[in-house]
Amino acid sequence: MFDSLKNFTSGLSRTREAVFGRIANIVGATEIKDETWDELEAMLIQADLGVTVSTELIEKLKDHVNRSGITKEHDLQAFLRQELITLVESPGAPPLKGEPAVLLMVGVNGSGKTTTTAKLAKLLRDRDRRQPILAAADTFRAAAVEQLQQWGGRLSIEVIAGQPNGDPGAVVYDTIAAARSRGNDLVIVDTAGRLHTKFNLMEELKKVRSVAAKASPGAPHAVYLVLDSTTGQNALAQAKAFKDAVGVTGVVLSKLDSSAKGGVAFAIRRELGLPIVYAGLGEHVDDLTPFDPAAFVDGLLKRET
Repeated sequence: MFDSLKNFTSGLSRTREAVFGRIANIVGATEIKDETWDELEAMLIQADLGVTVSTELIEKLKDHVNRSGITKEHDLQAFLRQELITLVESPGAPPLKGEPAVLLMVGVNGSGKTTTTAKLAKLLRDRDRRQPILAAADTFRAAAVEQLQQWGGRLSIEVIAGQPNGDPGAVVYDTIAAARSRGNDLVIVDTAGRLHTKFNLMEELKKVRSVAAKASPGAPHAVYLVLDSTTGQNALAQAKAFKDAVGVTGVVLSKLDSSAKGGVAFAIRRELGLPIVYAGLGEHVDDLTPFDPAAFVDGLLKRET
C-alpha cells in the first residue's frame, strides 16, 4: 500500500495542486456555512466529477452533517475521503484466462494507447509472469506500428505486424497463431485509434473483435479502453460509445500526471459502471500501475497518514 500511495501522490501532484488540494482545504478550516456547500460543489464540478456526481456527493455530505451534528469543516475530511473512495471502488482487473488470453486495447487517437499497450505488457510480464506477444493492428498509421516495434525492441517483447493499410483482423489472427506456436500465453492487440463518433471505424473494430473470437475460444478475454485523463467530461462520451460497440471490460486512465483535474475517474465509474483497472502516472515505462481507489483518493487529497 505504501508504494502505491507514494506513486499516486507523486503522479497526481498537478491534479492535487489545481483542484483537489483546494477541496481538502475547504473541508479543513472554519465553520460550515451555506457558502461552503456552494464553493465545494463548484470545485467538484471543476475537477470533472460532473454535475450529477458532484450534486449527489454534496447531498451526502449535507446529510452527514445534519445527522452527526458536526459544525466544523475539518470533521468532513474523513467522510469526504470515504465517499470518494466508494465512488471509484471496483473489483479491479480479473485474471486473464485463455489459451492464449487475448486482450484488446481500444481508444481514440492520441489517448496514449500504443504506449500503454507496451507498458501493460511489461507490467503483466514482470508481475504475473505472463509471456506476452503484441499485435500491431493499427495498420493505417505507420508511425503506430513503428512505435510499438520500438517498444517491443526495448522490452524484448515480440511484435507481429502486417502490411501498411492491410487488414487488422489478419494481424490479430496471425498473432494468436504465433502465440500458440511460440508458447506465449498472452496476446495484447494495439488497435487503430478511432473517433468514437465515426460509425464505419467502430464497425471495423467490431470485426477485429470477431476475428479474435474465431481464432481463440472466448476471445477477447478483456477489452481495455485507454482514456486520456486530460479530455475531462469528453471521456464519458468516448467510454459509452466504445462500451456499446465492443463491450469494454475495463478502463485505463492515461496521462493522469498531465491532467489538472482527474475527477473524470469518479464520473466514469459512477455513470457507466466500468471498472478502472490501471492508471498512467508518468512517462517512464514503469509508471503504469494497477488502479488503487484508496491510494488514488489519498493521492488527490495528499492524505499520507
